[in-house]
Parts: sequence; structure tokens; C-alpha cells
Amino acid sequence: MEDVKFKNEDYLDSKYWIWGIFYFNKNDKRIFPPKRIKQMGWTVNFANPISVGVLIATLTIIYFVVSSN
Repeated sequence: MEDVKFKNEDYLDSKYWIWGIFYFNKNDKRIFPPKRIKQMGWTVNFANPISVGVLIATLTIIYFVVSSN
């Protein structure tokens, strides 16, 4: 079995981007890796279940705050 190591620059590789906008890298354990253009902020690593859970929780909170008004 080949040991696949994560490199900090892997997020720049196109093979980890679905349709160019969704980052999916099972070897990257960061919850919010940087976007391809670092000045644009961070994105969600959809291969990390914690990252997806944080995204869903955030969207749920925003929904309830907005709908309560």
C-alpha cells in the first residue's frame, strides 16, 4: 500500500477541484483550506466530514436567525 502524504500546496492541483469550485482532497485534514487564489479567502474541504458538518451547522444557524425575523 502506497503511503500518500499531503503536501501543503496540493490544494493548487486541479485534480482536487470538482468543477473548479468544490475542493475534495481526502489527504488534506484541514477544515478550511485556502482557495486557489489565497487573497480570495478559504473554502470547505468536502472530503473532510468535520468540514461539511461545520458548513451545514453554519448554514442552519443563518437560516434560523434570518427566518426568525
